[in-house]
Formats: sequence, structure tokens, C-alpha cells
Amino acid sequence: MLYQDTVEAEVLVHKPLFITSVFVLAFVAFLSLDLAGASVGELMRPVIGDPLESGLYGRFAIAFVLAIVFCLNLVLIGFIPLRMQIGVVWFELLILFLAFFKTFNLSLPFIWENLPFLITQGVVTTIYVSAISLIFASAIAIVAAIAKLSSNGFAYGIASFYTSFFRGLPLLMQIYLIYLGLPQLGIVMNAVPSGILALSLCAGAYMTEIFRSGIASIDRGQWEASRSMGFGFGLTMRKIILPQALPVIIPPMGNMFIGMVKDSSLVSVLGVWELTFLARTIGQPTFHHMEMLIAAAIIYWIMTVCLEVIQSRIEHHFARSKIR
Repeated sequence: MLYQDTVEAEVLVHKPLFITSVFVLAFVAFLSLDLAGASVGELMRPVIGDPLESGLYGRFAIAFVLAIVFCLNLVLIGFIPLRMQIGVVWFELLILFLAFFKTFNLSLPFIWENLPFLITQGVVTTIYVSAISLIFASAIAIVAAIAKLSSNGFAYGIASFYTSFFRGLPLLMQIYLIYLGLPQLGIVMNAVPSGILALSLCAGAYMTEIFRSGIASIDRGQWEASRSMGFGFGLTMRKIILPQALPVIIPPMGNMFIGMVKDSSLVSVLGVWELTFLARTIGQPTFHHMEMLIAAAIIYWIMTVCLEVIQSRIEHHFARSKIR
């Protein structure tokens, strides 16, 4: 407690210095951003006549006002609750992003016209490919994790080779190898199954280590207790080990699924009508590339935010049950 009070006192003492430093840095940053739009020749050209005609004073004034607003925002935001602080910061950053996107002179009617098709076809296909791949990858990862934890050298060798190979190759290369290589063996697969298989094998290799670490985190006494009660291996894993390992497994699993949603854009090279493929094909004929790419980027962001909220709720649920 004494240490915390000392730290807070030091922060209060150095607060004016901190605000001054932030103001100077903000002023320099805004001025450099503003001057970036002018060429070096314009900045080095001597002022002839009225200095205001050069525009340099105006740039200094704009940077000074922006720096003051930034520092006021930094000071005043400390007087509101934490959740409101986060909301205000998110809102301000969103406004900045919208202002940045406005500089592209986007055609909003074109975006609104094609947005329903992007959602009904692109988003649905993206979620479908990602969800099916996650299910298959989880099944592969559980088997491979058990094999890597076993004392059987043959099973461990296969599992370790699998994880090393599919973690060592780029996902795009795996997609091409499966889609173009399997027909050489007489196995012809459509674009969607090929993409799902590639995503499943690649994600399963990474998720193997997630499941392995989660299972290994359970005390060995749990295994011995289950054996003393006559439980078999499958029943022990299903009823005792995996339920206790879920709090350890879920956070990285959520990150893997979020990553898989974005990595599913790579199957667009096979012509799958997912979000990235549709954004590229719709914007190409009319040269509205930026409209569709920005719309797809915002949709991806919204999907990942929703998945982050779901992940946090699941983590909170298992953390609460663990405390009980």
C-alpha cells in the first residue's frame, strides 16, 4: 500500500512535466503530418511579401490547436470512469478512421448497393468454411496431441512430423498443393473442400500444441484417480481431463478461430465465393477497388470483434466455474 501511494505521488509530481512532453510531441507530430503534404521545395522557398501567403504560419497554428486539443483530451478523459474512457477513445479513433477513409472519395451508393450480396454470400461462405475447418482441425489436434503425449514412438513420430510439416509450409502453398496435387493421385476435389482440408490441416498442426499444453497442465494424480475408479482412457479424457483443460485451451483456441476467419481469405485463389473474392471481383469491372476492399475490411473487423466478445464471455464462464 505504501509503495502504491509512493508511485501515485511520483506520478502527480511529474504530471505537469508529462503533459508538457506530450504536448511537445503532439505538436511535432501534427506539424510533421501537416508539412508532409508540402514538397521540400515549398518549405525551403523564402517568403516574399506577406509571410501569411506562404501558409507556413497557418500550418503552425493548425498543429498548435491540434496539440492543445489532444492534450486536453488526455487530461479530461482521466475524470470519467474506465469504461467510459475506453468508449470515448474507441469513438474518437473511429471518427479518425472515417475521416481517413473519406480522403479516398469513396462511392457510398456503390457500397450500399453491393453490401447485401457481400453479407449474404461472402460472409456466410467465410463463416461456413472457417467453422467446418475449426471442427475438423479440433478433431485432428486432439488425436495428434494425445499421440505426442504418449510413450509410443511410432505415434509420436507421426504426430511430430505432421506438426512440423504443416507448421513449416505457408498456408497458401498448402492450398495449392492440395488443390493441384491431389488430382495427380486421382483424387479430384472441388475448391471448397480443398480449402477446408488445407485450413483444417494447417490449423490442426498449431492447435495440436494448444491441446497438448492443456492436457499436460492437468495433474497426473487425476489420471491415477480415474484409473483407480476403473475408468478407461476415453472416459477419462471426456469426463475428467478435457473439462479441466478447457480454461487453458479456450483462449488460444479463440485466437486460432479468429485467425482462421481471416486466413480463409486465401481460399479466394481457388475461386471460392468468400468475402475477399467477392470484394475483388465486384470492384474490378467498375474500378471501385477501394470501395469493396474497405467494405470487406470493415466486415472482417466486425466479425472479429463479435468473436472476441464471444471468446471473452466463454472465458469468463469457465473462470467463474473454476472458482466455484
